[in-house]
Formats: sequence, C-alpha cells, structure tokens
Amino acid sequence: MPAETDGEELPQLDALGPRGPYRARNRLTVTDVSGAPVAQLSLVPGVFVHRTLTALRRADPPPDRRAAALARAAELFTSGPVGGLTLTEHEHLVSRVGGVPLGVVRTATRAIGERLAAAYDSARRARPVDARDDWRDPLTRAGRAVWTRRGEVFAVNAAGNHPGTHSLWPEALALGFRVAVRPSRREPFTPYRLITALREAGLGADQVAFLPTGHDLADELLRGADLGMVYGGDDAVRRHRTDPAVLTQGPGRSKILVTADTDWREHLDTIVDSVSHHGGTGCVNATAVLIEGDPAPLCAALAERLGALPALAPEDDKAVLPVQPATTAHAFAAHLANRAAGTRPWLGAEGVVAELGDGSAALRPAVHQADRPDAPQLGVELPFPCVWVAPWTPEAGTAVLRDSLVVTALTQREELIDRLLAEPTIGNVYVGDTPTYRIAPGLPHDGFLGDFLMRTKAVVRT
Repeated sequence: MPAETDGEELPQLDALGPRGPYRARNRLTVTDVSGAPVAQLSLVPGVFVHRTLTALRRADPPPDRRAAALARAAELFTSGPVGGLTLTEHEHLVSRVGGVPLGVVRTATRAIGERLAAAYDSARRARPVDARDDWRDPLTRAGRAVWTRRGEVFAVNAAGNHPGTHSLWPEALALGFRVAVRPSRREPFTPYRLITALREAGLGADQVAFLPTGHDLADELLRGADLGMVYGGDDAVRRHRTDPAVLTQGPGRSKILVTADTDWREHLDTIVDSVSHHGGTGCVNATAVLIEGDPAPLCAALAERLGALPALAPEDDKAVLPVQPATTAHAFAAHLANRAAGTRPWLGAEGVVAELGDGSAALRPAVHQADRPDAPQLGVELPFPCVWVAPWTPEAGTAVLRDSLVVTALTQREELIDRLLAEPTIGNVYVGDTPTYRIAPGLPHDGFLGDFLMRTKAVVRT
C-alpha cells in the first residue's frame, strides 16, 4: 500500500490497472471499527473499468508459468513485505478494519497461501477424467473431449466479512482467465496484497486487476466481463440467480444434524467450533443445529461454552469474537431481537453488544431454542456466533435442511446420508466429527469453481 503521510494525508490504496497503479480523484476514506480513518481508497470511474476489461480480454494467458507464479505469490503473500506493508502490519490492519479477530486473520493468511500454492492443481480437480487440456493432444485424433474456458475475463464482486473469501478466485487465474476484482470497501487490503503479490510473482498487469468502484458500477463490471462471481446477501442472490454468467456466493446457512443414535456430548467441541470458529462470520459457520430428542440439554451446554468467550478488541491475541462499529453492532442486535420472537433464549437475552469504549463493540454469542424443525429462525444468518437449536424427527426428513452450504451429519444412518447427498440444495455433506468450516485445497466449496468456468467440447482430428 503506497503510503504518503505528508501533512494530514492518509496512506493511499490505489487501483491496480493494466498499466500499473492508478490514483483516482474520487476516493473513499476507509475507517477501522472505531471510526478512525486509516487509508484512502481510489474509486475508479466507469471508463477505467471498461479500458481495464478490454486490456484483460486482449491479453493472452501465460501458459507455461502460471503454476510457478501462483506458488511464488503464495510465498510473498504469507511472508515478506508486499505493497509497502509487512505481514504483521497487514494482518493488524485487516483485523482493525474488518473487525475479524487477529488470530482468525493469521489463520486466513496461511489458508490463502496454501490454497494459492495449490490453486493450479486444485482447479484441475474439476476436469472430467477423460477430457484433454489441449486439442493438440494425440488422443484427439480419434476424438476426445477438450476442457476449455467459457470465456476470457472473470470479474469478482468480493466480500469483506472474512479475508478467507479471497482464497477461491485465484483458481480462475490457474485456468487461464484474466481476473478483475472489485474489492469490498469495508476491507480492501487483503485483495490488494494478494493481487500485488501475484503481479510481483510474475503475472502481468494485464492478467489480474484491482478495481475499487462505487456501488453504481458493480453490475457494470459484471456485464463487461465474460463471467462473474458475486458475494452478498439474499438480495444479491435473487438479483443474479437467473443469470447463467454469474455465480452467486450468498448466505451459507450451514447446519448440524444430530440423530438419536449419536451422543452429542461426544461431539460438543465440534458443534461449538462450527458455530464460533472464524468469529462466526463465515458462510461455513453453523447457524442451526437440529437434534433428535430434547434440545434443551444441548442448548444449555452451548450457552455455557459460548458464553465464556471474551469480548476483546479484534487485534488482541486472545480475541475470538468479531467487532463492529457500535452503531452497526446495535443494529444487528435489534435485528436478532426482532427475528428471535417466539424462541427461547439460552444466551444473549441480556444483549449481544459489548461496547469496547472506543466507538466499537464486540458481538457476543447467542443461543436460541426453536420449537419445531421448520421454524423460520433456522434460516437467519448473522455475522457473529448466533445459533438456533431445534428438535428434529425422522418424519421431518431432509426438507428442513435444504438450502445449506454445509451439513455436518452426526448419525449412523446410512439411508439418511444418502438422502442428504441426493438433496440438490445442500452443497457439502460432512459425516461424523467434522466441523462445518472444514475447507482444504482440492475440496469443492460450493461445487468446484471450474464447474462454472469451464466446459467440454468434442474435438476430432482426421
């Protein structure tokens, strides 16, 4: 991040276009969770977006050095100074601005590095076994499928709730796409560091771009690209759901199911971690637990464990809860109180806002018990450890688990696992003592990204 501190000027976070850094006239002041300004973010105009997309489309992908460049970028991102910031400075800044606990940011940094180093191999996990990479493969003489891109330019409207969301889109670079990232204005520092590292590692400025814009240009960026990915809430998902050129990454509503043949006490650590890991901010965090039998004992145990989590400033090494500006935190608390009507609170009845005295507030956990498995609250996802616990019966089946990014099934019933896998609206099924947040290189997140970016074409050479 180029820093200019003469007089009252804040450090400047420039756009990164095909000709290098670009400082726009229109700039947004980025603040930390207390409201203190920390940097100015250049917001590029529409003409800059169009010129950048044109340059990316005209560029050829580097066919021979992608894997090496991604591996080198992983080293840079997770170690040395990048963009004028050391790794320690970067992680502290991300924590203070995004409100994500510092320990979570450090874990995310390592995870991004691991996935970036493995991106070339991970991206190819989506390739059909019999498909070839190149039409020149000798096997195409007799006829073979060739795996090919659905376009040339991939645009990303990125999220700012957790730095780990930036571990996915580099797979598009591994597949030969040129990528334009519109960062979240809440936390633009992770994609800036990542894209700078990619460029320093050998990927050209015409391969990957950092394009901060106003909200008015978000959809224009998507229209100008061949394919796009959008992070957002239910409104964003509804707006783009029917567009075959846009992949939506919305709320996860991940869940845990515990059947009567399994003792939840033996898996309490996994249940607690699924709710609270990442500070409860991720789409892979469990927001609902369905249990066959009386939910009350599990609710009591969750309330005891989650209630002991400390409310600290995000940059504290012992912090585990997310922090927001106090006004934002109170708005989330009001939303929770409104949606929780009709449920029994086990934790959070006295409030979930813990003000830290500097204009910011930690969001403390909440545990609520619903009275039926199809209670509407089980679809409510909030960016802190908030979990809804409800009774489940075999008659309720898998219908109450629909629209879940992850379902961790603590059960011995194989026929139930079959039904969970057969349910098309469930993204991932983890059987046994695996937390919902389990992500690793080579495992699909919400399907493989290559499923969306690539297609097969028949090639016959006579």
